[in-house]
Amino acid sequence: MTKNSPLARSLLLTSLVAALALAGCANMSETQKGTAIGAGVGTLAGVAIGDSKTGAAIGAAAGALGGYIWSKHMADKKAAMEQATAGTGVAVTQTPDNQLKLNIPSDVSFDTGRADIKPNLRPILDQFASGLSSQPNTEVRIIGHTDSTGTDAINDPLSMQRAASTRDYLTARGVDPNRVQISGRGSHEPVADNGTEAGRARNRRVEIFLAERAVAQGR
Repeated sequence: MTKNSPLARSLLLTSLVAALALAGCANMSETQKGTAIGAGVGTLAGVAIGDSKTGAAIGAAAGALGGYIWSKHMADKKAAMEQATAGTGVAVTQTPDNQLKLNIPSDVSFDTGRADIKPNLRPILDQFASGLSSQPNTEVRIIGHTDSTGTDAINDPLSMQRAASTRDYLTARGVDPNRVQISGRGSHEPVADNGTEAGRARNRRVEIFLAERAVAQGR
């Protein structure tokens, strides 16, 4: 079966439609939705790189498996973070690719133009750091953001400083710095309208991702 054959195109379309339809089911968990989408995208990759049904099948399996797992540890951590952030405005979610995401707005994280950790953020980060030293297969990714006030020359390094401050707080509480990646996006990825104060407050934020990889099995 070639990549451009009618059978290949039919397989692509069927897989994507099925994945998207499943992902839209109201009674599915985020993990199930992510797996369905991953399977469809994986099939696309399998057909794109292979000229056989085997290539499509391998691609679908790879997409369904993804790079991360949602273990009991991850589920327990999500529950703990939901409890620790209740009523704070922090959003705790499971991403489609099985990462735990904390979206922390400015009223909890950072004052305008500042990169030092606010007191309200400390207990949240304390809970986040708890237990991670005993989970060697976990990875942490921190992304800092600003609103559009000021120039990129100010906002880009400020967003990186916010991510670095968050990392330093976590590593001081036992999180391995080698397992933490940081980046700053400045004002380039707003989630709200920068034309209002409420929108700017939402855009001044830090996002923290926790992901767990499957343990490689020895032979």
